[in-house]
Amino acid sequence: MITLEQVEELCERANISYDEAKTILEETNGDILEAIIKLEKQNRIKAPEGGGYYCSRNTQQNKEENNTNKNFGNGFKEDNDTSFGELIGRFFRWCGKIISKGNKNSFEVIKNGDRIMAIPVTILAVLILFMFWITIPIMILGLFFGYKYMFNGPDLGKENVNHAMSSVADAAENLKKEFKGEKSDEENSDN
Repeated sequence: MITLEQVEELCERANISYDEAKTILEETNGDILEAIIKLEKQNRIKAPEGGGYYCSRNTQQNKEENNTNKNFGNGFKEDNDTSFGELIGRFFRWCGKIISKGNKNSFEVIKNGDRIMAIPVTILAVLILFMFWITIPIMILGLFFGYKYMFNGPDLGKENVNHAMSSVADAAENLKKEFKGEKSDEENSDN
């Protein structure tokens, strides 16, 4: 039995009259897709450009599925048609650039003006990331034993970065003197 909804949908999709839609649906036993194909073969409606397709599902259901496919399925496509593989490739290229910059810049440990050690920033980042419970306390203790830290290289060897590192070392030195009961350099210069 042909329903009014089927007739209306075929009229809408094929741009034909109710009478034509009812007749063709009766010939195809209510199959809208088969009716559209039959109308195309009879040259009563134009086939979609570029080899498109027709679907007999509810239009709202198609919109919901298309939105779902854009976000989750169908080759992992995003809204801007970037595939999951392309995103992974971009991520690894970004990681490569970061690692390259980290290898060009170094973290230096200095005591009494002599450079004791220099390691690439990449290694420092890995140590802080995976062994922060050891790395951070050692760096803090080093400040109290007179070690200073500075960055060197094209990206991190800037004066303001190293000035901040020097300020931290000076603050640790002043804290150490206060703890020992000595006056800081500023207090000595006032007297």
